[in-house]
Amino acid sequence: MHLLKFDPQIAKAIQNEIKRSNSGLEMIASENYVSEAVLEALGSPLTNKYAEGYPSRRYYGGNEFVDVCENLAIERAKKLFSATSIIRRGLHANVQPHAGAQANTAAYFALLNPGDKVLAMSLAHGGHLTHGSPVNFSGQLYDFVHYGVSKKTMKIDMDEVRRIALAEKPRLIVAGYTAYPWKIDFAAFKKIADEVGAYFMVDMAHIAGLVAAGVHPDPMPFADVVTSTTHKTLRGPRGAMILCKKNLAEKIDKAVFPGIQGGPMEHCIAAKAVCFKEAMSASFVKYQKLVVKNAKKLAETLVLGGLEVIGTENHLLLVDLTKLGISGKPAEKVLESVGIYVNKNMLPFDTRSPFDPSGLRIGTPALTTRGFKEKEMEIVGNLIVKVLKNSRDEKTLKSAKKEVEKLTKTYSLYPKLEYA
Repeated sequence: MHLLKFDPQIAKAIQNEIKRSNSGLEMIASENYVSEAVLEALGSPLTNKYAEGYPSRRYYGGNEFVDVCENLAIERAKKLFSATSIIRRGLHANVQPHAGAQANTAAYFALLNPGDKVLAMSLAHGGHLTHGSPVNFSGQLYDFVHYGVSKKTMKIDMDEVRRIALAEKPRLIVAGYTAYPWKIDFAAFKKIADEVGAYFMVDMAHIAGLVAAGVHPDPMPFADVVTSTTHKTLRGPRGAMILCKKNLAEKIDKAVFPGIQGGPMEHCIAAKAVCFKEAMSASFVKYQKLVVKNAKKLAETLVLGGLEVIGTENHLLLVDLTKLGISGKPAEKVLESVGIYVNKNMLPFDTRSPFDPSGLRIGTPALTTRGFKEKEMEIVGNLIVKVLKNSRDEKTLKSAKKEVEKLTKTYSLYPKLEYA
């Protein structure tokens, strides 16, 4: 191959990553595996083309074929996330944002002025950096106030959200999270937003695939703007998109370009179009239903093994490690040592540092893509319990690693790809 001949160091690193993926269990909730069709689009010569502007309104020449790709991505996104033709006719899609953070940046630029007040979930309770963290541009440019979850139920208390909204009068209310294992009541948020005269925005980066398949409540009938990544549960390339009502289309488009971005990544946009087409298939709906079933089975297995799980109604669950006497950082490391990849995560009301919190975030999208069903998730859950309860026993860890290797041999990834 060209890469192997010209740059064997990079070729070897890529091949080692393929081997790592093949021999390990990917359970980070924000990660997934794209199809080979998506990979082909990503690696295409479309990466060569500058295409500042929008289809039929470019600043450079020679864009007739990238226009085809971007228009397909736009139309497929609208179709995928429109339950009815009536919604579709009133829906606008921008598929150019490079990442979820850029999509959120553009949405804020379109709807807000610097200093405007925004109500969103606290990062410590499951929100995202771009939902007003003080170390992020969002917390520095806008006046964020935060809601969280109830200590009793670990779910959002909509009465409390309403109380804060009435007291603070935000210009924008944000729903959609990075570590929230429950379904979201978008209608209740919309009612509160209307009551205080606020825009309502949903960041569905984590649940976009579930929404597309109809296994999670749909934000489209309620939100003014919806942002999302195109990877995670949607199983596409790393990138993002924005969906909005037609009356906000011009503001959103101007906020993306020329507001925060220049030339779009048309190879990635083509890959988004491919993933949207994949997501309109019956097999994708079946896949998303299994993602949720697998998460529930995993949670049940962990609870039976003595772990404390903060529920799951979607693709992820949070595990409270406090009673095990191990914290998130060493738990993440010991699981990684046997080939199980998760991430340490803050829990609501956590008293520990974000660098070594009390919990783990675990997801099922990647393993479900790989072919794992409930039977395999039970095996994986028991492995996690065994490793966490015997984190310093070398014999146990060695045995667990062999069990992981046995599982992964049955479900191979990218068998045709060879770089070294």
